[in-house]
Amino acid sequence: MATHYEVLGVSQDATAEEIKKAYRKLARKLHPDINPGAEAAEEFKLVTRAYEVLSDPDKRNIYDQTGNENGTSQGFGGGAGDFGFGDIFEQFFGAASGAGQGPIPRTSRGRDALITATIELKDAVQGTVYPLDIETAVTCPVCDGSCCEAGTQPETCTICRGRGQVQRPVRSFLGQMMTLETCSACRGHGTIIPSPCRECQGQGRIRERVTKQLKIPAGVSTGTRIRLDSQGEVGPGGGPAGDLYVEIDVKRHAVFEREGNDLHAEVTLPMTAASLGTTVKLDTFDGSKDVTVDPGTQTGHTVRLPDLGVPRLRGSGRGNIVVHINVETPTKLDDEQRELLEKLAALRGEEFAEGRVENRGGFFSRLKDHLNSR
Repeated sequence: MATHYEVLGVSQDATAEEIKKAYRKLARKLHPDINPGAEAAEEFKLVTRAYEVLSDPDKRNIYDQTGNENGTSQGFGGGAGDFGFGDIFEQFFGAASGAGQGPIPRTSRGRDALITATIELKDAVQGTVYPLDIETAVTCPVCDGSCCEAGTQPETCTICRGRGQVQRPVRSFLGQMMTLETCSACRGHGTIIPSPCRECQGQGRIRERVTKQLKIPAGVSTGTRIRLDSQGEVGPGGGPAGDLYVEIDVKRHAVFEREGNDLHAEVTLPMTAASLGTTVKLDTFDGSKDVTVDPGTQTGHTVRLPDLGVPRLRGSGRGNIVVHINVETPTKLDDEQRELLEKLAALRGEEFAEGRVENRGGFFSRLKDHLNSR
């Protein structure tokens, strides 16, 4: 029977790098996915076992001394050197980490995905349909997730005989024992794919740009996440898709500022309009609405337009539009305007003294007090 050195085609004094290089060359040549014959599979098994022994300094030392990779001692004796505590735990507790549970499925669930959709405030108030253009993993259209070329199918691994794991003897201070390890030929799947699909390279999925239509309900706000079940990435081997999460980002608006379900806006009026009262047109998301300003309205006064705000995302009803009034005091007056204001002040009993308005309780006095208190 050929020695491990002869199997790898190296001399007994070969370096670790020479052994690794020889193994890689033979493994590429004999791997079942490339050379699917029973004879090649058996050679691959011998090459792999030879490398496992000669790449481990302790195992190689025992092999060189005894000609037997397991040594000759029994029981608690000299065999303990090539069997560490990690191997002991693998032997006794391997089942806890998956050993002995059969082959690993080629298919698995795809990953969830998270993207951002940026919308206008109008869309958040009224709801919209948003086009999503994303790159994701989809089922391979050529092999339909089978990973195989047309007319072919996975074949049972001849190394592990479909179990996905192989047994190998090890030495310990308890004596010779058998342990399970993942089959290197099929990577634990129990089958090999002799002819991988050329489109997806045997993955069962490809990456592709897809367009989806997302229905965004009225009432969403920045940070709201919408979950689309099973519309994330398709899993390996054509496995089920994960979920797609869309996080909403609402742009700032030129007129309205949102607080909860209310929309706030500011309207600036000239002093005369605030004094006499007026009606202002305000463009809302429900069309143009009248804002009634009562005579004598002061800066800071608010006018509420009910049920014109943002719909409640959960429940019924809408918030309000709250209009904040800002009264603008003129800063530049010509002589005629000044004269008219002085006459008005006199008619209202508001007299000037050294450039100051005497506090007689009139409109201008109240306006001055209000401005000074700001």
